[in-house]
Amino acid sequence: MTPMLEGRRIRLEPMTREHLPALEKVAFDERIWRMMTHPVKTPEQLRAWLEKSLELEAAGTVVPWVTVLKDGNRVIGSTRFLDFDAANRTTELGNTWLAPEFHGAGINPEAKLLQLTYAFEELKLNRVALKTHHENFQSQAAMKKMGATYEGTFRNHYIMSDGSLRHSVWYSIIKEDWPRVKALLESRVGAIR
Repeated sequence: MTPMLEGRRIRLEPMTREHLPALEKVAFDERIWRMMTHPVKTPEQLRAWLEKSLELEAAGTVVPWVTVLKDGNRVIGSTRFLDFDAANRTTELGNTWLAPEFHGAGINPEAKLLQLTYAFEELKLNRVALKTHHENFQSQAAMKKMGATYEGTFRNHYIMSDGSLRHSVWYSIIKEDWPRVKALLESRVGAIR
């Protein structure tokens, strides 16, 4: 079951069908989905994306959240754990997106601090992976800045919706890294006013 995670400026709420109208207000900017394997362009696609998220949550492999800006109680994006593996105590943190007006606003570091604290301190995970499109330099820079370790690139990993090939660039944070990563994220989040 997906928990509520509360930060200073944002709240990560367990995704529900009731979030769909609020997600529809922010989800259709093409910049959000440009490097995602399954872009969402229509209300029907967004509904299918949400339903698939809830289906995978029920199967125990995905932990999906909706990102809510506490000031105004406004839905501004989504994030999740993917490929959750309780037996091996691993997951992937991804499928993260924010309305473009919040890019560079310090929301993502706060969300990652909340998620990683939950992963390492509550779930006692050993490893959290992150991956991104080889051309998503903004995401790669964010992963490095938070202290994740580059692990390698899966070449020709996915076929994108436009037919192009995506190489997936992989990073990870393991439990031994967590104190350092936590200190970096807390410093960044604390510096935002």
